[in-house]
Amino acid sequence: MLQVLSSAWALLLGMCLLMVGNGMQGTLLGIRGEIEGFSTFEMSIVMSAYFVGFLGGSRMAPGMIRRVGHVRVFAALASLISAVMIIYPTLTEVWVWTLGRVLIGFCFSAVYVTAESWLNNAATNANRGQALSLYMIVQTAGIVVSQALLLAADPSGYVLFVIPSVLVSIAVTPILLSISPTPAFEATKPMSLRELYGYSPLGCVGMFLLGGVFSAQFGMAPVYGAKAGLSVGQISTFVAMFFVGAMLLQYPIGWISDRMDRRYLILIVSAIGVAGSVIGLVLGGVFVLLLVSALVVGGMSNPLYSLLIAHTNDFLEHDDMAAASGGLIFINGLGAIAGPLITGYLIDATGPGGFYVFTGALFAMLVAYAGYRSTVAKPVPVDETGTYVPVAPSSTSLAVEYAQEYAIEADLEAEKSENES
Repeated sequence: MLQVLSSAWALLLGMCLLMVGNGMQGTLLGIRGEIEGFSTFEMSIVMSAYFVGFLGGSRMAPGMIRRVGHVRVFAALASLISAVMIIYPTLTEVWVWTLGRVLIGFCFSAVYVTAESWLNNAATNANRGQALSLYMIVQTAGIVVSQALLLAADPSGYVLFVIPSVLVSIAVTPILLSISPTPAFEATKPMSLRELYGYSPLGCVGMFLLGGVFSAQFGMAPVYGAKAGLSVGQISTFVAMFFVGAMLLQYPIGWISDRMDRRYLILIVSAIGVAGSVIGLVLGGVFVLLLVSALVVGGMSNPLYSLLIAHTNDFLEHDDMAAASGGLIFINGLGAIAGPLITGYLIDATGPGGFYVFTGALFAMLVAYAGYRSTVAKPVPVDETGTYVPVAPSSTSLAVEYAQEYAIEADLEAEKSENES
């Protein structure tokens, strides 16, 4: 762990600051949109735009990096992120915010690709798993911390928009001044979606549904809070609980997944997600229970991301895992784009509770499909499944590829140890 920190501290610090900035602007827009009188439909378009940009950035970033290099890409996009955050309170128009969110999503996706390739270069085979775990913890912790900063000033003013802009600008400094060499960059040719679905229907369907859940909690949770009449402090705490749940339950669920049929675990975790959504829908008027529901939904949805990747890998040869990751990320991105739009429609149609109607329905569909797949396909024996490696839903396909590389190495080491014994 210390070796990872010594070699990648600048990158991890920079990423933490970037996530604080990203987490702040996402929640702040939901609150400020209510103040500005934007409709739920308008805010759903704004929130969906982030995932449009994110999906585009993940596709275009590799070419940008190969043309001009990691340093220029990182510096240019971070500067653009900082500028857009200042534009939000200056031009409070829906079309401006929508365009800004597309740019923010694009830039953050490309920044993640750059950072993740740097992180993999700084890690070794012996500590790659620790590096990925630290990266995920830093990402999640940054979003949690960002919610507390929303209490620093009035959301109707400029200060809360200036803070993330400054943090993003500062985040670039330790990374660009680091002596760590920039890595060579090679992009993996993606597997076709039809071929990927043939290997793992549950993995593909699950990633699409989960994209909607994640985008709802990341984009529309603050809109839900504003529509429900929560204070700024309550909204920030509510949003933070989704990610606290992810930090607390990622590793326990991962430990269990290496010891049972992953299809049944996907079903169980999704069913718990349904229960968490029902708590929020029925008992969300009690703030403590609303926080419990957020903890449960976030604690189930984030580990499900890694669980579905691990389940898909169980049906692939080692050489195909990296190629499959691009397809899984793309499918998840499609679901994420649709998520805020559908959530916004349901909130308009049924009230704030439409947020939980949406997450509960997606979890329920995943329960049903996981149950169906359990009856029509043979399970992979537990002793033949790959190692579960936690990956944050906000990571790009590169982080997923590196996680798969670590899982492969861990499996090979385990086989070697068994043969020697």
